[in-house]
Amino acid sequence: MKDTIESRLGIFFILAIFAALVILESLGSFAFFQRGYHLHALFKNVQELKVGDSVKMGGVPVGRVESITLADAVAQVTMNLDRKAVVKLDSKATIKFAGLMGQNYVSIDFGTPNGVKAEEGATLQSVEQPDLSALMGKIDSVATGVENLTKTFSGEQLDKLLGPLTDFIKNNQTNLSATIGNIKTVSDNIAQGKGTMGRLINQDDLYNTALTTVSNFQSTSVEIKQAADDARALLAGAKEVVNQVNAGQGTIGKLVKDEALYHQTTESMTNLNQILQKINRGDGTVGKLINDDSTLKNVKLSLQKLDKATESLEDTGPLSILGTMVNSLF
Repeated sequence: MKDTIESRLGIFFILAIFAALVILESLGSFAFFQRGYHLHALFKNVQELKVGDSVKMGGVPVGRVESITLADAVAQVTMNLDRKAVVKLDSKATIKFAGLMGQNYVSIDFGTPNGVKAEEGATLQSVEQPDLSALMGKIDSVATGVENLTKTFSGEQLDKLLGPLTDFIKNNQTNLSATIGNIKTVSDNIAQGKGTMGRLINQDDLYNTALTTVSNFQSTSVEIKQAADDARALLAGAKEVVNQVNAGQGTIGKLVKDEALYHQTTESMTNLNQILQKINRGDGTVGKLINDDSTLKNVKLSLQKLDKATESLEDTGPLSILGTMVNSLF
């Protein structure tokens, strides 16, 4: 091929078109030529987000920012996404920092597994991130506070703070040394098992006593619980008996609730009272036996005769007794 002006111009235009395509791709404007779908997100502050910045899901680029416009006091970010990227309606968009030099991008989460897929022109929910400039301002304020704090502990102010403590240590050096020595002696005695504290720490007697006490306490608590259960069972039984009495069941219940039995009992008591009154007056056989002295004398006389008869029988032989009985019969 001849090196002519026409060939040079052709090569120049080819290189210019290639460079333009590279620039468009780097700026994200080349996405205009890609077939995708558009989603929107509304932000109060886009934080230096620019057209052409990347849109990512799980850190993987899935599209680019196509336009940023103002609408109703918010910034509307329009994103051109790849058709293969499945975004859910409940997914949330967040502007994040890719570095401290202002490289921002839009991050979209995956949403819920059963969420509905977002179609062309849908608006996603947005999550506002803290402004980088505000964060830097807060960091600067913290640094200033730390600087002021270090100034307060430098030079004369540090000497003023630690001076009284240093003077106290110098003036009481002997006493502090003696105190530290006493503390060391006490700790050595405790470590060797000397004294009450040393025995408590190094000997097992206290542990065994405490273990026995706890065991006795557990046994006592079990007995108390058993006694409480028995008392509850006794109260339950008493309550059941009272309920049966109130229901008129059993002998006591019938005595309490059955009026006929009550009347019969009252009548029996009246009859018994009348019988006792007759006995006291000497009426009837029992009354005469109790109140008539002549009856008592007759009984004594009969007993005396019976006693004599038995004595005479002892002196008589068996055959004589049998003959006497036969004669008495015939």
